[in-house]
Amino acid sequence: MVAMRIVVTGASGLIGSALVPALRADGHEVNVLVRRPPRAGGEIAWDPAAGRLDPAALAGVDAAVHLAGAGVGDHRWTASYRRTLRDSRIAGTELLARTLAGLDPRPRVLLSGSAIGWYGIDAGAATGPLDESAPAGDGFLARLVEDWEAAAQPAREAGIRVCTLRTGIVLAPDGGVLARQLPLFRLGLGGRLGSGRQWLSWIALPDHVGAVRFLLATQPVSGPVNLVAPEPVTNARFTSALAGALHRPAFAAVPRAALRLALGEFADEGVLASQRLAPTVLTTAGFRFAHNDIDGALRSILTSRS
Repeated sequence: MVAMRIVVTGASGLIGSALVPALRADGHEVNVLVRRPPRAGGEIAWDPAAGRLDPAALAGVDAAVHLAGAGVGDHRWTASYRRTLRDSRIAGTELLARTLAGLDPRPRVLLSGSAIGWYGIDAGAATGPLDESAPAGDGFLARLVEDWEAAAQPAREAGIRVCTLRTGIVLAPDGGVLARQLPLFRLGLGGRLGSGRQWLSWIALPDHVGAVRFLLATQPVSGPVNLVAPEPVTNARFTSALAGALHRPAFAAVPRAALRLALGEFADEGVLASQRLAPTVLTTAGFRFAHNDIDGALRSILTSRS
């Protein structure tokens, strides 16, 4: 890949903290947008809530990777946190897309964060895996993701190639869903959630980073891209694979009612949602996953953590 100047938002998050060093190792110049006074070279201040981002600071940018957004499962979905989820995604995306669209020359590509929440809470279980052509589903997350993707429209209208990264459950050793589950599973207290029949579309963190690097360089690809592994699994199958990788039993089960009591609405739209998806755009374009099956992925992830 030809060396580029790339700007990244959400650089301190689970994906961004792995992506930025990978891009720099590839020889790219990487600037990160931060919502505080810059403390190091390569940092650029912005304030999405106030609509502040200096276009001059982005002059000469070839590409942008937009990953910023409040964590969907970090808090109960009160009315206030719902607003936080929307504002942290839509305001930032609109500001970045509008600023990039006004540059001369404009960047070649914007990879803009999105999520498999687009497909709703029951996607593909009966029909087989859904690809990127499937319509938006129902529910708060589906509406949020639809608006989130639409917020990148100023960049599209300016002729910038835009890919929306519909990210599945990212498996990583030190963050995200897996990191929260590991302590219980290591004690032999892990188990399925609800019925365990709900489908989980996952991706190993190295494959997510690899897919972003691939999409930065693959000119024909635009539009929505499912960042999920080729082999989704049920929650029961995931539970069995994780317990097996740790050589622990996993006989427990958390009833649906208990999850709803603990997590509120996020239980239904998050941990109990069933989303069986395929990475059709990526595989058609020639991307090769390093981690196709859940057993091998978990073994690799847990080995890298030890």
